[in-house]
Amino acid sequence: MRQTFSIPFTTLLLATVTLPPPSAVVSAASGQWQLLQKSIGIVAMHMQLLHTDTVLIFDRTDFGLSNLSLPGGRCRHDPNEKVVKTDCTAHSVEYNVANNTFRALFLQTNIWCSSASVAADGTLVQTGGFNDGERTVRTFFPCPTCDWKEIPGGLAARRWYATNQKLPDGRQIIIGGRREFNYEFYPKSHATAKNIYSLPFLVQTRDPYEELNLYPFVFLNVDGTLFIFANNKAILLDYTKNAVVKTFPNIPGNDPRCYPSTGSAVLLPLRSKNPHFSFAEAEVVICGGAPRGAYNQAKKNRKFIRALTTCARIKITDPNPTWAVETMPGGKGRVMGDMILLPNGNVLIINGAGSGSAGWEFGRDPVLAPLLYYPDRKPGSRFEILNASNIPRMYHSSAILVRDGRVLVAGSNPHVGYNFSHVTFPTELSVEAFSPPYLEAAFQNVRPRIVGPVSGTRVAYGQIVKVRVAVAGNPLVRSLVRVTVLAPPFNTHSFSMNQRMLVLEPRNVTNVDGPTTFEIEVTTPGSPVLAPPGFYLLFVVHQEIPSEGIWIQIL
Repeated sequence: MRQTFSIPFTTLLLATVTLPPPSAVVSAASGQWQLLQKSIGIVAMHMQLLHTDTVLIFDRTDFGLSNLSLPGGRCRHDPNEKVVKTDCTAHSVEYNVANNTFRALFLQTNIWCSSASVAADGTLVQTGGFNDGERTVRTFFPCPTCDWKEIPGGLAARRWYATNQKLPDGRQIIIGGRREFNYEFYPKSHATAKNIYSLPFLVQTRDPYEELNLYPFVFLNVDGTLFIFANNKAILLDYTKNAVVKTFPNIPGNDPRCYPSTGSAVLLPLRSKNPHFSFAEAEVVICGGAPRGAYNQAKKNRKFIRALTTCARIKITDPNPTWAVETMPGGKGRVMGDMILLPNGNVLIINGAGSGSAGWEFGRDPVLAPLLYYPDRKPGSRFEILNASNIPRMYHSSAILVRDGRVLVAGSNPHVGYNFSHVTFPTELSVEAFSPPYLEAAFQNVRPRIVGPVSGTRVAYGQIVKVRVAVAGNPLVRSLVRVTVLAPPFNTHSFSMNQRMLVLEPRNVTNVDGPTTFEIEVTTPGSPVLAPPGFYLLFVVHQEIPSEGIWIQIL
């Protein structure tokens, strides 16, 4: 085994904003909701979990004044701003998960409806936005005093409603955006590199009245190609040759699933199917959205069409792939929902509306109860309805998984400006945590606890790693143990960019240091095509109950 070494795991002490303790937990048999903060001062339009267990949250800068002042009398001066040219309030925060605190951050240009991915060293590289921010690149490296850095003109094209995907070589590809039918890479490989690559697929999928190709769903396939879905169509793109290598059948029903008919999508966990630990199959699931015409009906006629009730699933590695369609339970469709991979490989579908469309005041009938999707069960038995929140999470809401297995839910601002009254759905500045059923106390006896390696350990590709766990009560069932590694995604507008999980089946599970401690031997992914370099959360799953995660850095 190659030698590994530890990276110090820093606990951030954010002595900036500390609000009163959270409210009491609301319990139910199927999940728990807890209000963490009544207000963080801004809308959580965009969220990213970082390897310091902090969450970077940001909003647009041209909504007007937020409810959080910048520290030290600092102000943003922007003559191009259309609402407030001198703004002394924050539009971004860093939230500390462990301490339930947050601190204000400074943004100079407009970051509205932008995209991002995390570099191999843990730096968030954020791209584009609106107005003076549309060609700006911004970076954020987490530390107790760090703030945003901006690179004006860092992009070759305007990127507003684009999608970013991390690549095996450490770069990110930035695809599309409003009226941009092309892609580019960041950082550029060299000064004379070609800046923009045409992608006719984005022209072919643009609806002249509703667009429907914004924030396309993009996933890195196991062979290094890119699965790209926009409107109701999908392709495999070989970005190294700028060539489409496969065209998939249209999604059944031909209804659109991308913004503003906003559904959500997830690449299901990648699993090794042979003793050589290769990952040969990949499946994508797309759920919800709004029927074609729903956006214009809401905008022009104030008619709110029922959201789509279906999920469509396709094995993108099959020679002749076909879609399989399932219907979500409860009799409700869902538009603007989020699909979040959980540590045990199941999928949480959360947030959204039952009718209407994405856009200003265009959603109705909030869907308050999350769904749990079990990808390994047979069709017809894959869904479970969970306990509902009492806070509508409509347009511009977000959700992300954190290391302890909870899902943070925040945001909702379906109108122009910060409106807290006299609107159908007021601006929502709160942060909640949803605890999936696996966190219930009844499972404490089977829940594993990782005791080694330490969080922050660096590992190489194809390395054998020994993970030591303790189980409090019942003996470990060795045949029901696996290890999962998850790339925490960048979440905005109901899509989690770069969300990726690999399931590592144990080579050996041995008893060590007494009857309740075990060592699990697994092999890390063998190539950056399977796991682009960077920070991942590693979990041990026992009888479908996951441990708390630890951070590893794969390089």
